[in-house]
Formats: sequence, structure tokens, C-alpha cells
Amino acid sequence: MKAVRFIAKLLMVIGALNWGLVGFFGYDLVGDIFGGMHSAGARVIFALVGLAGLYGIVMLCKCCCGCSCGPNCNCHHKK
Repeated sequence: MKAVRFIAKLLMVIGALNWGLVGFFGYDLVGDIFGGMHSAGARVIFALVGLAGLYGIVMLCKCCCGCSCGPNCNCHHKK
């Protein structure tokens, strides 16, 4: 499960950096690496980033809306 969390976080960072580049400079790094925004490779990466974002939302809500994170949780109600 640690590997899934790490990969999801990594994909969220990649997505955030790519959107930052698009917003500030109009440059799509993922699209450029994989042969264009509409290429199969770029679409796979975009889809994986989207799934990682959904996973992040679920983990955020799980922790904030009825914690079942376990003994290593850093939620406010356990402090």
C-alpha cells in the first residue's frame, strides 16, 4: 500500500508541475515528451494523473471525514 501512495503522490506532483508549466509558459511537457497532447502516451499519463488525483481526494476525505487511517495517523483528533 505504501507503493501505491508513493506512486499516487508522484503522479500528482507530475500533474501539478505540468499544469504549472502550461499556466505560466504555455508549455505542455508531458505532451511534448510523448509526441503531442493527443498522443496515446500523453493520454495514458494524463489518465493516470487524474486517477492519482481521485485517489488523493479519497485519502483526504477518508482522513478528514471519519478517520480510519490507523495508529500512524496525524489527524487533529488524535493529538
